[in-house]
Amino acid sequence: MPSPPGGAPGGPQAPPMGSSPATGPTPNRGYEVAAQQSLGVIIHALENLLPKVGSTSDLGKDIMSMIKVASKHVQPGAVTPAAMSNELQKAQLANTQNSAMMQRLMAQKAGGGAGGPQPGMPPGGGGAPPMMPKAA
Repeated sequence: MPSPPGGAPGGPQAPPMGSSPATGPTPNRGYEVAAQQSLGVIIHALENLLPKVGSTSDLGKDIMSMIKVASKHVQPGAVTPAAMSNELQKAQLANTQNSAMMQRLMAQKAGGGAGGPQPGMPPGGGGAPPMMPKAA
């Protein structure tokens, strides 16, 4: 059997020149910080749930466990009131967008899926504006 070029038979082969990156991929710290802030908001929400169910109930014990595990990844004081407000605004915006999409889907379903207004067009059809009367 002929030996493959560039190495000993049966030995490990080096990758072709230029096929491997000079450095490996690096994680995006911005996304990580954003995720930690979101997690901090979730921890705050769990803390608000705890008095409603009591820390001795099964649900309360599970909530305490979730808070303990999640708190390992968020530094105390890392979530500011501004960050909590931003998270709430993002959630409200996503909810509004999802509601609008659901309304369009329901309208299409009710109308048989055809004949609806084109996206970006007003509901009346968006024809040409009416002609203005000529001045005498």
